[in-house]
This record gives sequence, C-alpha cells and structure tokens, in this order.
Amino acid sequence: MEPMTDSLTLFRDKYREQQPKQAGPIHVGGPSFELEDQTALDLVCGIDEAGRGPLAGPVVAAAVLLDRENFPEGLNDSKKLTELRREKLYEELLECAQVGVGIADVAEIDTINILQASLLAMARAFEALPVLTKFALIDGIHAPKIECKTACVKGGDGKSLSIAAASIIAKVSRDRYMRALSLDYPGYGWDSNKGYGSAQHLAALKYLGVTPHHRATFAPVREAMGN
Repeated sequence: MEPMTDSLTLFRDKYREQQPKQAGPIHVGGPSFELEDQTALDLVCGIDEAGRGPLAGPVVAAAVLLDRENFPEGLNDSKKLTELRREKLYEELLECAQVGVGIADVAEIDTINILQASLLAMARAFEALPVLTKFALIDGIHAPKIECKTACVKGGDGKSLSIAAASIIAKVSRDRYMRALSLDYPGYGWDSNKGYGSAQHLAALKYLGVTPHHRATFAPVREAMGN
C-alpha cells in the first residue's frame, strides 16, 4: 500500500495536468474578472476616482482596460495596499494596460460640488483612454455621462480587477500631485496627509490660512476663511 503522502502527491499532480491552462495570474478571494465576464463583451474598462474627501487638491479619476494575458499580480482596492505596493503596481500597469486619467480641479469642485466633479473627472478619464471600450464598470452608485454602456458597482474596487487597477492609478496619480504641491505650500503636510483633514492640516489652516488649492465649500476651509 502506498504511503498517504505519495497518494496525495499523485492525485494533486494528476489534477493539475487535467486543468486547462489559465492566462494571467490566478486570483483567489479578491477582485476577479467575474463582473467583466458577465457583460459578455471583450472590451470592458474599470473606472474609479480618488480624492472626494480631502480639504485640498483636485479629485482624480482613472479608466483602465486590462490585458487579461498580461497584468500585474496583486491588484486590489488601493486602500488595502501599502503605498509602496501601490507605487509598484502603478508603474507595472502603465507598462501593460490601457490607461486614461482625468482631473477636476478645486474651482470645479467648488462650483458644481464634489459629486459632480468626481463624475466629471471620470468622464475625462474615459475620454483619455487610448482605445474605445464597449462597457465601463464604475466604482460606486453614480455613473458619469460617457459614450459607453455602464454599470455601477458598490465596492467595485474590491470586486473587479479592472476597477481595482483604476483605483490604484487614480490614487497614486493624486498622491504624487499632492506631494509635488506640498513643496510649494509647506506646513500643511500634504506630502503625508494628501490634503485630508489631519491634525497638522487643520492646525495649518488656522495659523497659515487658506491656499488657492483649498476647497472653499468644505466646512473646515469655509470656517478658516471666516476667521
């Protein structure tokens, strides 16, 4: 009688031989192409944004069309990744995926509100894609007005690989912008807080005042302007 370990090894190897070869990395328990497959279309992009909550800086969106046979391992909701991992995946995505980035600036945020500005940035990201896609999966519950069929997916950056990729591109693009901006406006901590209302940022608003890159319609900034 064969030892149990040898039997298990033979079964495992035989099982692997019988499985069809799968293109691209295998993802278990995270984002997948399931939602993309449900569209029954071959050109499906993911769209996501970064920067709805900060007190300063633009909102940035990205649209990404992945090559299913060549995409980075470990794509996930950008919030679940370390900054170092996001930066690495960002560079890898630029090498192998079709990417479009769109921005809505502070003036637009204050004029049309943050939701509409986010949708505007998404539309611009879609328009910046170098190829036309047939369908777009949108993270969230609101879809931008684009020349393409869309489906909104709540928590989509944790479900769809295309949206996860877009969340990484949008997040890293915006973070880099805020780090560069912090060189011109030291004291607000934008290199670390990226414009969010951290203790340092709120204190700087009080003692250094409001900059042209602050969102005047957001309560802490409006209060600082009043003072």
